[in-house]
Amino acid sequence: MSPKSGTPKKNLMLFSGRSHVELAEEVAKNLNVTITPQTLHSFANGELYVRYEESVRGSDAFVLQSFSPPINEWIMEQLIMVDALKRGSAKRITVIMPFYPYSRQDKKHKGREPISARLIADLFKTAGADRILTVDLHTAQIQGFFDGPVDHLHGQNVLADYINEHYGDQDIAVVSPDSGRVRLAEKWAQQLGDRPIAFIHKTRDPDKPNQAVANRVVGNVENRLCVLIDDMIDTGGTITKATEALLDGGASDVVVASTHGILSDPATERLANSRAREVIITNSLPIPEEKRFSKLTVLSIAPLLARAIQEVFEDGSVTSLFDGSA
Repeated sequence: MSPKSGTPKKNLMLFSGRSHVELAEEVAKNLNVTITPQTLHSFANGELYVRYEESVRGSDAFVLQSFSPPINEWIMEQLIMVDALKRGSAKRITVIMPFYPYSRQDKKHKGREPISARLIADLFKTAGADRILTVDLHTAQIQGFFDGPVDHLHGQNVLADYINEHYGDQDIAVVSPDSGRVRLAEKWAQQLGDRPIAFIHKTRDPDKPNQAVANRVVGNVENRLCVLIDDMIDTGGTITKATEALLDGGASDVVVASTHGILSDPATERLANSRAREVIITNSLPIPEEKRFSKLTVLSIAPLLARAIQEVFEDGSVTSLFDGSA
């Protein structure tokens, strides 16, 4: 008996959790697809339920969820969405998490601590994820926590293009908020046209989260526009203290650029009242109206995510999006 031949048909399907539907809709528009309809709700006791209203069999599934508060609920929701896709016979499942949750817990500082970033990777692998697509990880080593491909996109490119367009003609110094991000500052400096770099020497008490003490500026910032870079802004304490240190050190002005605007209280108040000229973030996390202020600029990463999804779907090169530097 001869086998029956057939032509495999690839089918891209985009799914969205409830945490950041606006971003998913923008990604869908860039891809020229629609978000797959689904039934997704919470029971009275907090348990979650999901059912897709179309067949997902054989599909190349992309599941997008951002992790703003309540972060643990949104993690669980995406895990259940992945499990439903696996049991619905999706061919490949790519988890899109623009902001990787628990990324700051990537190693043990003291005994008897968890490595929660690794746990997140294990949870999604167990749920059925084949691939993770994320933006500007807190540390690059997190890519190795997931047993499968990880596409690490650079939101820095979106921010740097904006800086070049609006401040490129000024005398710029790129500043890292601590010594640990000097290598990131070097990449920024190169992208902004081989600018000088500096960093803030600071101390942090591991027993007191979200508290840092800015000590002194290392590097020449006098009469320069300082671009203060970081991967995330949580409570805003580090950024506002670093801004003060730079201006006290002779900087002409400070522009803050960060990929992930977590903006936990009292970040909005701190940043709005800070001496920074502008605070630039992306929409990797939803920014509600009550957390927006006059000097805040929010750039969209939807085109970046859409291009990466298209490359993954067509078995192309995600690295090519970053000129081979990814």
